[in-house]
Amino acid sequence: MRSSSISRNRNKRRVGELRAAALLLSPSLAGVAVFYLVPFAEVVRRSFTDAPGRRFVGLSNYKTVLANSAFQTAAANSARFLCVCIPALLALSLALALLTRAAGRRGQSFRTSFLLPLAVPVASIVLLWKVLFAGNGLANTVLQTLGAKQVDFMGTGAAFWVLIATYLWKNCGYDMVLWAAGLDRIPQSQYEAAAVDGANGWQTFCAITWPGLRPTLGLTALLSLINSFKVFREAYLVAGAYPHESMYLLQHLFNNWFLNLELGRITAAAVLVVGALLTVAGLLLAARRIRRKETPC
Repeated sequence: MRSSSISRNRNKRRVGELRAAALLLSPSLAGVAVFYLVPFAEVVRRSFTDAPGRRFVGLSNYKTVLANSAFQTAAANSARFLCVCIPALLALSLALALLTRAAGRRGQSFRTSFLLPLAVPVASIVLLWKVLFAGNGLANTVLQTLGAKQVDFMGTGAAFWVLIATYLWKNCGYDMVLWAAGLDRIPQSQYEAAAVDGANGWQTFCAITWPGLRPTLGLTALLSLINSFKVFREAYLVAGAYPHESMYLLQHLFNNWFLNLELGRITAAAVLVVGALLTVAGLLLAARRIRRKETPC
């Protein structure tokens, strides 16, 4: 009898907590529904209709998008950009977080300096691009001084790597702070026990640091993925709506289709991109759940 009354009290408490949570979240959920879910539902509907949105055309818009050479180029460049910049950003920011942690108090100012790019206006970054990578810019001046040939950074395949470098420079400090927060969650006693057992730095990282950072990895990767779509501003202001083919991203394509009022194409492409991103997010969540089940309590 006593155990049943305890379970009833627990159930009542959980129901009360769920009701309180629903009440507190209802304004935010209503805003998300009105400003995100309902418009996206309209986008899905328009992807199956003609441009005015009156006549049903089935999968015609999707076939047109998938056969479009500009979409294929933009999708390939975007996938290439994500596959290169996100792993590089995660590895570089983690290395910087470990260095600042090892530096102790002296690493605090070092960490702050890497956050400064987030406060730099986009117009200043564009100006920096032009000063560094123009035909007579600083980079080509250095190359000439060293006896090398000039490089057309914005008119060749080098433009893609300039975009990668810009993304890493601007977002490295943000991810470093996320990794630092994950490092702070790892108990110091574990490192002390490893030092007593004679473990070296690499063994400590593999056995303690990296397993302790796995929960932070998913969040950091997701935020890095979201921030990767914001690099379009710099690329657009520097190279315009039609940059070099190597840095022609999906954002350029959507912008050009929107200016031409090709609503059927842009809605179908948006649905395809959202579907791909949801698939990636679902795989990340599934992998995280599998790791939790495999990890002993």
